[in-house]
Amino acid sequence: MDKIDRYNELRSKYKYHIDSYNTLYQLNTEDDEGLSTIYKIIQTNLIDSMKYHPENIIKDILDIIPYNNCYEMSYLKLAKLITDEYQVKEVKNLPDISNHLFYKEYGINLSGSNDFDEFNSENIDIYSENTIYNAIMKNDLKRFIIFTERDEFDEDQRLQSKLFPQSSNGYSLLELCCYYGAADCFKLLRTKFNSEITETCLEFSFLGKNPEIMSECLKYQKPNQECMKYTIISHKIDFVTFLMNEYDIRIDLRQCGGYNNLESLLVYFDKTALHYLIGYCFIYSACFNIPSLCEYFISLGTNIIVKDGREALYNAVKYNNKEVVECLLSHGANFYKRQKHQTPILYYAIITNKNKEMAELLISHGANIDERDNDGETIFDIAFKEFEKNRYIVELLISLGAHFNPNFYLINAASSNNLEKIKFLASYNIDLNAKNLRGETSLHIAFQNYFKEITEFFISHGANINEKNQYGETVLHIASDKNNKEMLEYLITHGSDVNAKDRDFKTALHHSTYFKNNILLNFLFCMVQILMQKIKMGKQLFIMQCIILIKKWPSFFFHMVQALTKKMGKEKLLFILQHLKMIKI
Repeated sequence: MDKIDRYNELRSKYKYHIDSYNTLYQLNTEDDEGLSTIYKIIQTNLIDSMKYHPENIIKDILDIIPYNNCYEMSYLKLAKLITDEYQVKEVKNLPDISNHLFYKEYGINLSGSNDFDEFNSENIDIYSENTIYNAIMKNDLKRFIIFTERDEFDEDQRLQSKLFPQSSNGYSLLELCCYYGAADCFKLLRTKFNSEITETCLEFSFLGKNPEIMSECLKYQKPNQECMKYTIISHKIDFVTFLMNEYDIRIDLRQCGGYNNLESLLVYFDKTALHYLIGYCFIYSACFNIPSLCEYFISLGTNIIVKDGREALYNAVKYNNKEVVECLLSHGANFYKRQKHQTPILYYAIITNKNKEMAELLISHGANIDERDNDGETIFDIAFKEFEKNRYIVELLISLGAHFNPNFYLINAASSNNLEKIKFLASYNIDLNAKNLRGETSLHIAFQNYFKEITEFFISHGANINEKNQYGETVLHIASDKNNKEMLEYLITHGSDVNAKDRDFKTALHHSTYFKNNILLNFLFCMVQILMQKIKMGKQLFIMQCIILIKKWPSFFFHMVQALTKKMGKEKLLFILQHLKMIKI
């Protein structure tokens, strides 16, 4: 088969796939009848015929919005038609802006994310009639002139909005004209304000698809690789070949996969005769959920699956194409020797796509669920860091047999004040008294940071309140160091041993003496009161003027503490420091 025949044959074979995505990326209607027609094309050509998953199609549709945002509502309506027809409740790996727009319009949270605060009205609602951006979008020269003649008009203003491709500096008015193909507004800015034609102007002109603007921009800027990116996104194959032939700019096959432009991949394939470049086509053919396309490239060389199968397999998993993964595995592709820079393949199946079936398929073919990445972390480590967001993933990993040491993660959860993590781990066989390398239990760590709710949870679930760290300190020692009266009372009433000694033979009371202030007096007084209550000695004796009492009769006060603890069967308190120095205010 010669080159012309192979291109035409493949273009014809995958015509419905190519034409469907061309229609989506070049969408230019807000009419409900027109959108209904496009929906039927998608349903027939992609979902029914090619067995594309509806949730993947929804993601593809919503991902287009930043590159054709004047038809934002049309994309949202198409996505809604699919969610209604196929009862789609979740779309994995959906960008936050897409999820926010869909939620704002229909009240449906497709990704489960609640990070909506960052999308304020200023950078989202730019389409209202009273904005200059609306005039540019509609190429309404009369309204645009009115805006430019106002006293407050700033010709150098820039728009920062998540509805456009990401930019740290926002976009100028002339760049927006190029994005929307607004030729009349473009000419006015050039003639009246001499607005500069930037690289972004030329790049956006391939999205706006206005030949007049594109031609003017080419006079001042030379096309670059970013121009090819936006040309691939525009799905205008004549623009692609123009950049290839006139400026020798290569087609980035990674972007062909990312923006569903199979036709550009076929053009690249048509232009090359080098075997290693054919392998490159094979690698990125896996981005499209078309097993027969992968098989076509495999048929071109007996070693292609050995040389490039791993990379193709990675792409198929990244793009959540289970049928392609099955195809590649059946032809002998493997993932055992990943390159140093590569993330373990299960990361994409589980963390990125939350696809249990894909994960089970890979594990059944030898994928190691406990494999560590270049930072020494397992997939479980990564997921557990953001437990609230990834709880489903954490539970999925455990169900798939991931190994994890709950005691290690318990220490981590205690240090980060994460009660949800701790409650989750408590449902497994954990040792609440497990220690880190410093001999600290989770209770020690929680108490050092004064995480009150977590401290109370540990104690109420059986953590040893008198467990010691490497310095022989209990949490009562720590509380004494921190002069925390509230927690001192709590610990004593929950069985903390006031006579426990650290490795220097000091009790918690000794620790308190290093802080010569009213906290010490409160602590001592509190102990007397609590101990008296425990042995039913009646009313508290020191409700009024307790500090005066301690100052006047310190010996009596210390005697009371010792006597009361002795009555309770405790070891006599040791007071090494002089009494008067200990209680000096």
